[in-house]
Amino acid sequence: MAALDSLSLFTGLGLSEQKARETLKNTVLSAQLREAATQAQQTLGSSIDKATGTLLYGLASRLRDPRRLSFLVSYIASRKIHTETQLSAALEYVRSHPLDPINTADFEQECGVGVVVTPEQIEEAVEAAINRHRAKLLVERYHFNMGLLMGEARAALKWADGKMIKHEVDMQVLHLLGPKTETDLEKKPKVAKARPEETDQRTAKDVVENGEAVVQTLSLMEQLRGEALKFHKPGENYKTPGYVTTPHTMDLLKQHLEITGGQVRTRFPPEPNGILHIGHAKAINFNFGYAKANNGICFLRFDDTNPEKEEAKFFTAIYDMVAWLGYTPYKVTYASDYFDQLYAWAVELIRRGQAYVCHQRGEELKGHNPLPSPWRDRPTEESLLLFEAMRKGKFAEGEATLRMKLVMEDGKMDPVAYRVKYTPHHRTGDTWCIYPTYDYTHCLCDSIEHITHSLCTKEFQARRSSYFWLCNALDVYCPVQWEYGRLNLHYAVVSKRKILQLVAAGAVRDWDDPRLFTLTALRRRGFPPEAINNFCARALDIQVPNFPADETKGFHQVPFGSTVFIERMDFKEEPEPGYKRLAWGQPVGLRHTGYVIELQHVVKGPSGCVESLKVTCRRADAGEKPKAFIHWVSQPLTCEIRLYERLFQHKNPEDPAEVPGGFLSDLNPASLQVVEAALVDCSVALAKPFDKFQFERLGYFSVDPDSNQGQLVFNRTVTLKEDPGKV
Repeated sequence: MAALDSLSLFTGLGLSEQKARETLKNTVLSAQLREAATQAQQTLGSSIDKATGTLLYGLASRLRDPRRLSFLVSYIASRKIHTETQLSAALEYVRSHPLDPINTADFEQECGVGVVVTPEQIEEAVEAAINRHRAKLLVERYHFNMGLLMGEARAALKWADGKMIKHEVDMQVLHLLGPKTETDLEKKPKVAKARPEETDQRTAKDVVENGEAVVQTLSLMEQLRGEALKFHKPGENYKTPGYVTTPHTMDLLKQHLEITGGQVRTRFPPEPNGILHIGHAKAINFNFGYAKANNGICFLRFDDTNPEKEEAKFFTAIYDMVAWLGYTPYKVTYASDYFDQLYAWAVELIRRGQAYVCHQRGEELKGHNPLPSPWRDRPTEESLLLFEAMRKGKFAEGEATLRMKLVMEDGKMDPVAYRVKYTPHHRTGDTWCIYPTYDYTHCLCDSIEHITHSLCTKEFQARRSSYFWLCNALDVYCPVQWEYGRLNLHYAVVSKRKILQLVAAGAVRDWDDPRLFTLTALRRRGFPPEAINNFCARALDIQVPNFPADETKGFHQVPFGSTVFIERMDFKEEPEPGYKRLAWGQPVGLRHTGYVIELQHVVKGPSGCVESLKVTCRRADAGEKPKAFIHWVSQPLTCEIRLYERLFQHKNPEDPAEVPGGFLSDLNPASLQVVEAALVDCSVALAKPFDKFQFERLGYFSVDPDSNQGQLVFNRTVTLKEDPGKV
């Protein structure tokens, strides 16, 4: 459909021409809206009223599963869904019921289809709400929060039309109070907030709650309870982007909730082949902290699937460090606890045609494009016999592996599930001579323990597809894997292999040498566990949509620490009327975080210029909604930004009548402005020349070929509201 036809179609739904043009820029939204409108016209004819058009637009912009478009359009076109409240309920229902077929009777009951709310019922509900607040309403008059009355009436009549409720509230309030007076028209005076004295600089950000002093340092617990994580609720795994559902998913989730009672469950799964380091402290805080902050439980599970590298001292040291950081596991488990079940599932995987025994050597499987296995299509019965032979020790190490039939995100094909190892296991002795790999063990152990949130570092993102695939291939409960950024340090190494080299070379005495960043070394050096935990709390990663208007296109992670950088224009000590960003007594929200900051102190340099701001931070839902949300960066990269304007000052630089001195005399001295120390979100660190980005509120930028490692250069392509005549 031509753009002009689409524009006409969209404006025919009641969209303004500007809104229609903005919609056309979003290819996914415009395609879905075109389809919705076309289907609705088959029932309603070419003319669609604005109320229906608004519902169709709301459906197209909010529906995440295109399979349900026709189903929901039919309800809108037939007027069975005719209010925003019904549409919201319908969208929630299809999101909560991803499998076919939809139970239409249950759907209609949940969405209020056929429910009639009479004007008399609305009148009674509004009257009851007004009577509850009558005394305060008479005192505050039109300064009273009328939204409270509408909210209570809507709570009593869930399927009532919101516009009708508002109209009834307006009428009854007018009848009670009479017309507005001059006093009513005056703006409600703000309650002045006292500025803290400069002598009362509380660096720990002490605040008083219920008469008791508490430290508000934005603790890890506060961060993990916040909205920034955007994690799913237990049992709502299917609402996570990318989660794969099967015909068994909903039944498995129902059984899962019966077992867990809806409790959050996490796990910290270290390999017992070395001492924990500062990076593990973040993982400990994240897993134990998220469970604790949400009244859940956390398992300490030792991933003991590689007997060659495991030692008893590491098990003890890991448990001691978890306890030192202040956490107590709900239960200590081992991957080896589940060896029998894991083996039985491997046999079942072969029976289902999803795994096979392979004889390619390890060196043949390395590299980016290893050759496909010539044994991938061997008969199921043959693989079953060979896998049993592996179990009985009839193959030497490296002669046979069990591989799964899938391709991972990084292109790796058919990861290994089992390999032969004749090293005795610290717990099972010589019972086993085949051991499962991480790719096979990780998700299945999570499934056995009914983990709700499998939290791991970013490098495991490439294994997410195998995580979902394996659970679904076996028809077992499938948790959700969430990734967070690793904790990286300068002037340090934390790799176990490299620390062993340092010890062997005599550069350090042992794993607890105070110059290292293992947790035992930090403890020996004198750092208290609270300092380690606070350090981890300063670097929480949050999920930010790649395209805020279309979250189906995925998310990227951005660090959110105790120090953030904002645009200088987003703060004013003496704001002009109408200024909505950060100022004294005027907090602002930080985009995508779910947090609000409020000014406490302005730090100025010798010249009197503002250098930094000290602020307090609270959850957005813990107080009044701010007037504005601003963008920010934390732990940013420094880069060079090149801002371009017109090269010439006149429209026709080659016209002697317009530029007598020739075009070289007409050069614009401000055609290039270079910002040498701009701060940019660190998620762009791996950007390549010509990669494109939108910098919020600033414009579109492209990576310049002048960029080199550690120093990116961005060219501004166009501002967000570029004058067409300027280009």
